[in-house]
Amino acid sequence: MTTKPSTDLETFPNPNPDRDFVIRMRIPEFTCLCPKTGQPDFATLYLEYIPESLCVELKSLKLYIWAFRDQGAFHEAVTNKILDDLVTLMQPRFARLTADFGVRGGIFTNVVAEHRAASWKPAEPVILPPGEWIKQ
Repeated sequence: MTTKPSTDLETFPNPNPDRDFVIRMRIPEFTCLCPKTGQPDFATLYLEYIPESLCVELKSLKLYIWAFRDQGAFHEAVTNKILDDLVTLMQPRFARLTADFGVRGGIFTNVVAEHRAASWKPAEPVILPPGEWIKQ
């Protein structure tokens, strides 16, 4: 096998640093090991972020996520570690990682971790009435 798991995350320049825009990723094949039993835990990760000057490169993210496959980690700890690593790498304006873990012992677990840059202020939401833009 030529491709191996890696903890080396890579970035590329934000193509529109003058604008807030949201990047959303769904990562459905996350696995790690239960630190108590050694059994595999499966999760879908949902990453949302508003970049500042850097974006995460997808292949490096895939290999980084793959690196957790043989690591024992509690759901809460692994979710926060992944978000911390991404924030350290990119310094985004905003980032949210939601980890939706499969059932374990009859319990589903969702862990949500967020980061907001101290200097970032979100824009006021624009709420349009439904159907107003459609003219008959």
